[in-house]
Amino acid sequence: MSYMYLIVFLVFVIGSMVRILSEWERGVVLRFGRLIDVKGPGINFIIPVVDRLIKVDTRTVTMDVQPQDIITRDNVSMKVNAVMYFRIVNPESAITQIEDYYFATSQLAQTTLRSSLGKYEMDDLLSNREAINQSLQESLDEATEPWGIKVTAVEMKQIDLPSEMQRAMARQAEAERERRAKVISAEGELERSEKLAQAARKMANDSSAISLAYLHTLSEISNETSNTVVFPVPLELMKPFFEKAHPSNPS
Repeated sequence: MSYMYLIVFLVFVIGSMVRILSEWERGVVLRFGRLIDVKGPGINFIIPVVDRLIKVDTRTVTMDVQPQDIITRDNVSMKVNAVMYFRIVNPESAITQIEDYYFATSQLAQTTLRSSLGKYEMDDLLSNREAINQSLQESLDEATEPWGIKVTAVEMKQIDLPSEMQRAMARQAEAERERRAKVISAEGELERSEKLAQAARKMANDSSAISLAYLHTLSEISNETSNTVVFPVPLELMKPFFEKAHPSNPS
């Protein structure tokens, strides 16, 4: 019976000594509260009671930054949320330099989002998102470097504008579309007038061109619905018939 207790005791001691870490994990070992080592993946041994091993996940973490109330430089109020990607590159700093690195990084991301975006105007936030994301990433990466954290990317997900601002932007977009339509119409009229002027100069120099245009117009009218149309006949078309009916006297 005593051997059974001894076996159980040995199993408990060995179990307390062995720590298995996955490929993406690192183990920060504290001996009597003092940092002594950082263990890698695989089987690791520690001294029970004396040592304490804290696991740290080194994979990239996706953090959803809660929507923040932003007042832009041109006094437009909006809500902006973002997503941040970061990972731990220095496990010992993440454990010894900050109490809760995840919570601290989340709070830092929210305050940085409010303070940084307030420096821009509304149009810049809507049109220069890539440059602003880069600026946010650099600011957060610099602030979290002492904690052993590397911020790899920050992306603004959604910008919620006030309803009155949305209506104003819709009216502005509609006015812009109408302006472009009028410009295109004016350009078409200009091109049409130039072609008509060119055709008029051509017909002024060639009487046969007038006859062809006249016949083409008659052909188009004949295809229309039954309407009575009074169309003047150019004298140039009737001139050959007049010459046949009233031949000139021989000299």
